[in-house]
Amino acid sequence: MSSRINIARPPTNSYSTDPHGLSNSRPSTGYRAANPDDPFEKFNAISKQVEDNVEIYSQPLKPYLPAIGRFLIVVTFLEDALRILTQWGDQIGYLQSRRHFPWGISHLFLLFNVLTMLVGSSAIIGKRYTEFAVGGLLGVVVIQGFGYGLIFDLNFFLRNLSVIGGLFMVFSDSMISRKSGFAGLPQITETDRKKYFLLAGRLLLIFLFLGFILQGQWTIMRVIVSIIGFAACIMVAVGFKAKWSAAFLVIVLSIFNVFANNWWSVHSEHPERDFLKYDFFQTLSIVGGLILLVNMGPGDLSVDEKKKTF
Repeated sequence: MSSRINIARPPTNSYSTDPHGLSNSRPSTGYRAANPDDPFEKFNAISKQVEDNVEIYSQPLKPYLPAIGRFLIVVTFLEDALRILTQWGDQIGYLQSRRHFPWGISHLFLLFNVLTMLVGSSAIIGKRYTEFAVGGLLGVVVIQGFGYGLIFDLNFFLRNLSVIGGLFMVFSDSMISRKSGFAGLPQITETDRKKYFLLAGRLLLIFLFLGFILQGQWTIMRVIVSIIGFAACIMVAVGFKAKWSAAFLVIVLSIFNVFANNWWSVHSEHPERDFLKYDFFQTLSIVGGLILLVNMGPGDLSVDEKKKTF
């Protein structure tokens, strides 16, 4: 009797309720529920909210951000050209008496600087011949460092590295896709060049803040701002939450610039006025580079982009 029962009723495990494996009845592996008490997840949640807010509030300005960034980057060159023209005699006297430039060479030196800064800045604002304009302004930064004897001044060196970073951001922003001119030969594509220039621009932009940390008197507020700002600089350099850390630096540097480099409040005859004015417009240039970073993003060589691939 029992044998007939066994024949009539197939064994329990002899068939499958899902022969094609279409069900999702298998236990999940590799996933876990979010832990609300995990500090890293809390930071991710807060940073995501900040990123969303930056995206929302910058949306009305987004079409204008590239133009604003480009103008601010070159504003220090425009101011420098105007200062040379309005102080031509003093500039000639300084180069000849202090830097021992021969008569005539000093005039050519200043004339070259003025023309290159005016033409290069106008080209960058108008988005014309950007590569040549950036190259010309880079040349101005270098020859001014040697010409005025400031190349070994640490503050000048760090600030100009930041300005160079801003010019690299302009160069990256202007790149468009181009076809390779020589088929079959290994070449760096425009996409590769853009990501490398974006990386270099990000790294160089943070040197201004390093200069800010190294100079001036230390106060409690300065220590707090320096620590937070340095952390934001590291995030910009590695491309981690780069957009909102760059936006934070834009706000911090803008506020710092107005209160620390307030050249308009100094008497026109005071020798400190020109230095404050120079620092003010140079800081604006770095702010312009950070604005371009907020607009473009950190590029492929960054933690933010690597996270998207996983």
